[in-house]
Parts: sequence; structure tokens; C-alpha cells
Amino acid sequence: MFAMRRHAQSALPGPQPTERHDWQTVRTLFPYIWTYRWRVLFALSCLVFAKLANVGVPIVFKHLIDALDIGRDQALIVVPAALLVAYGVLRFSTSMFTELRELIFARVTQQAVRNIALQVFRHLHSLSLRFHLERQTGGLTRDIERGTRSIGSLISYTLYSILPTLIEIALVLGILFAKYEPSFGLITLAALAFYITFTVVVTNWRTHLRRTANELDSAANTRAVDSLINYETVKYFNNEDFEARRYNAQMEKWEAAQVKSQVSLSFLNMGQALVVAAAVTAMMWRASVGVANGSMSIGDIVLVNAFLIQLYIPLNFLGVIYREIRQSLTDIERMFALMREHREVADAPDATELDNGPAQVAFTNVDFSYEAKRQILFGVNFAIPPGRTLAVVGHSGSGKSTLARLMFRFYDVGTPEGQGGISINGHDIRRIRQASLRAAIGIVPQDTVLFNDTIYYNILYGRPDAQHDDVLAAARAAHLHEFIERLPDGYETRVGERGLKLSGGEKQRVAIARALLKNPPILIFDEATSALDSKTEKAIQAELETAARGRTTLIIAHRLSTVMNADEILVLDGGRIVERGDHLALLMSGGAYAQMWALQQQEDLAVAVLPAAG
Repeated sequence: MFAMRRHAQSALPGPQPTERHDWQTVRTLFPYIWTYRWRVLFALSCLVFAKLANVGVPIVFKHLIDALDIGRDQALIVVPAALLVAYGVLRFSTSMFTELRELIFARVTQQAVRNIALQVFRHLHSLSLRFHLERQTGGLTRDIERGTRSIGSLISYTLYSILPTLIEIALVLGILFAKYEPSFGLITLAALAFYITFTVVVTNWRTHLRRTANELDSAANTRAVDSLINYETVKYFNNEDFEARRYNAQMEKWEAAQVKSQVSLSFLNMGQALVVAAAVTAMMWRASVGVANGSMSIGDIVLVNAFLIQLYIPLNFLGVIYREIRQSLTDIERMFALMREHREVADAPDATELDNGPAQVAFTNVDFSYEAKRQILFGVNFAIPPGRTLAVVGHSGSGKSTLARLMFRFYDVGTPEGQGGISINGHDIRRIRQASLRAAIGIVPQDTVLFNDTIYYNILYGRPDAQHDDVLAAARAAHLHEFIERLPDGYETRVGERGLKLSGGEKQRVAIARALLKNPPILIFDEATSALDSKTEKAIQAELETAARGRTTLIIAHRLSTVMNADEILVLDGGRIVERGDHLALLMSGGAYAQMWALQQQEDLAVAVLPAAG
């Protein structure tokens, strides 16, 4: 248990680098926004007009108050109707331009989020298998979710809060310095400077607390997702309480970090409130003195008070806004970091399309290792002529499935990790576009993972533009149609997460139907019938041999009975080819293949005898 706990702790995300790249993040984000420059400029003009109207309201209100101060009998005569109309128009204009700004900019924000999310999605699919095997999906999806959400938050806070507040501050300060004694403007400036400095300093102190809370949140989410994905394994070993303790331990750390973050936020809010209260008190005192000595009218004190209210209400949220902007930049930076992940396998600038028609596959002196300290393949050489079938057999861990991964170019050879080359029709696959290469190869993998959708969708995934009759024909060829017809929902039956509602054999037949529907010139069967019973295996084996006719086929198998009819059989041991030939020649040689065949015959005989003995 101690070893498990120590391993679990080591799996947690390590500390993130403290260096920030806020301006680089903004520069990366800006082109997505500036694509809609006319909408941006129009929205900014609406913003300016809204603030002009907002500042104009207290000025008109001041003149109304001063005009009403002349006496009850003369008020209706003296107060110009135009002032009342102007007051109403300015009030409406403030709301109108604000809503216009949001209406115009809404499409900019949402399209920017959509474009960035799509680009991240495409980039993640372009990364190598190594990246996806090393990353935990739960934390990855949470980074993308927070990043896309933070784009909208960043734009909203800057365009709808920070920028309008700065414009209003500039307008108010200009009016105060132009129309009143300097003390009003100086008090406002001093309060703003102290307020902003205090907010920035405290918020920067709080940033690491928020980042820690987010990291712990991602770690807890990763644990939860990983545990739920491995639901059956948890049940097999009766480890529900162990998983709950692991999750709770992570949530306890998250809880402590969240409490610290909230305490620091309360300290920030109290300090801001103190600065605002002091500034308002000083401003109203100076205004009262001005009214008392006759230098200011009642309308002036109303104007100053209205300015203060309009100015400090948004400033009250400056700390929250600044913190959210900083956090949004952090989240966006993490998402953009995914876009900067190195594409280990990328198309060459001069990559070409693979020609249609028969294909010859050749492995030439292929060395390969997933890690530098553990080599998997050693000098592998073989060729599969067009329309022929080659089988690779060997014990588990001998490197058989690695051959299929290299053919799909999930990893590259001819790099520091792998030497040699793989070619199709004489063209190095590193010079062929990946999309073209993979379109020419169909595979039935050993471990079939299905989408959480219908059986029909999972078969159709082999060729999304296929007709309905083609899907049914592929299902029949995989001996799956009759089973599907017996289901209450037929082809619309949902298979569950990773296809867990289906048995191993049923999932494998779906994978076979999917590969047959794709109808590629190159087929790979990686233990394609390993999860099937003997009767179904024999029936499908005939269909697979029929499907392989005229196609270049690589069969990776553990059961030798499935490769007897292959044109050539390679025996792989420890990443090296130790024997090659057809079935009869290898049996006659009495080598490793013959020993494996004898052993499997004994196992099959024992399986057949046991039920009879029972």
C-alpha cells in the first residue's frame, strides 16, 4: 500500500514554472481578434460614445439642479425643455451604445474561441502517439476547457470593464481639472494611484495561491477521470475505498488552497474599500467647502458626487477583474503551450500523395526504440509484394505490434531513436503525406476501443461517406449482422464508454467490419481474432482471407493457426527476425516456429480433452 501511495504521489503534476509570458500570450491571441477588425473598431467606437453619454448625464443633471434652484414659481419657465430631453437621450444613449458594443463584439469573441479551440483540437491530433501516451487526458481536457473559457473572460473584462473605466477616468479627470480647483483632480489621482498599486501588489501575491488551487483541481480531476475510465479494474481489485481516499487526499489539498485564496481575497477587498471610502470622504469635504464659500453650486456638488459614484463603482471590482485577467492569461498561456508542443511526426515540406492501386511495403534495416535505454527492433528487413500476405509471429513483447505502429507512422524511424527506413512502392513513408499514408492502410487492432456512440456509427467510422448498404455488408462480412439484429435497438444500440457494453469478441468484430468498410489497399490484422471463440474465429478467418485477396496484408498473430495460409511467415524474437518461410517450410526446419506450433497443438488438445474428462 505504501508503494502504491508513493507511486500515486509521484504521478501528480509537478510545480509549474513561475515565469509568465502575458504579453506573448496577448500577441498570440490578438490576430484571432483582429481578423474581425471592422467589428472591433465599431465596437470600440460604441464604447467611446457610451462613455461620453455616461459622463454627460451628471453634467446635464447639474444644469437641471442649478436651474431649479431659482425658485418654485419660475422653475417651469426657466428650465429649458431641451435639458430634460438631453438628459433622457443621454441616459438612453449610454445603454444603447453599451448594448450595441456587446452585440457587435459577441460574434468576434465566440468565433475567436471557436477558431482557437479548433486549432488546438487539430494540433493535438497531429501530435505523436508518444505525447498522448505520456499525458493524462483528464488534466489535458481541463486545460483546454479553462483556456477557451478564459478567452471570453479576458475579452469581456478588458473591453467591458478595464477599457471603459480608463476612458471614464480620463474624461472625469479632464472635467475636474478644467472646471474645478486642482484639489479635486489631485485627490482623485492620488486615490487611483494608491488603489491600483495596492490592488496589483496584493493580487500578484494571490496569483500563486490561485495557480496552486488550479493545479490541485486539475490533479483531482485527472485522478477522478482515470479512476472512472478504469472502472472495471477498480471493481476487480475491490479498491473503491482506496480510490476514494486518493481522491479525497487530493481534494483536501485543493480545499486548503481554496481557503487561503479566499482569505487573501477578503484582505484585498477590505483594503480597496478603505481607499475608496477615504477618497470619497475627502472629495465630498472639498465640495462642501466650495458650496459653503460660494465657489460651487448645489449642482456642482451633485456633479462631483455623481462622478465619484460612476468612477468608483467599477473600481470596486478592479481587484477581482485584475485577478481574473491574470488568471485568464495564465489559463490561455497553458492552452497556447499545447499548441507549441513539438510535432514529433510532421509532414515533410515536399511530401507527396501516395499513388492509388497495389502497394508494396518494405522494411529496410529498421532499428527502433521507444526509449533510448530499451531497444525494441534490431535490423528488421522484409518486404510484402503487392497482393501478398506476410505474417509475423512471436512471443509477447517481441516487437510485433511495433511494426504496425511504424507503418502508420505513429513514430518515425531514421531518427536518433530509430534507424533504417520503411517504404511503400519505393517511396519512403516520411516523404508521403500522413493523411494519404493512413488512408491507404486499414487495421484491426488487438485492443479495440470504440466511441461512446451507436454500433452503426462505429462501423461507419471506417469510411464516413459510405452508403447504408455498405455498412450492412461490412457487418455481415464480420459475422456481426445477425447479432446486431437481435438487439432491441439494432444498429442504433449505444456501445458505452470505450465500447464497454460489448464483449471483447463483439468489439473485435466491429473493428473488423470497420476495416472492411474502409476497403484500403493495405490491411493490418493485429491479433484480429484473439478475442473470438474458436467457431467464430474460423468463420471470420475465411472472411479475412477473402478480404486480403488482392491487398497487401500484414498479419500479426500469436495463434499460429491463423497464419497457416500466409505467403511468408516471419518469426520475431527479441526484436530480431530469427526465422522466415512459409508454414510447411518452417515446420520442416524444426526451429522456433515448429516449437511454437507443437506447444500450441498441445494446448489446443488439452482444452478439447478437459470438457470431455469433466
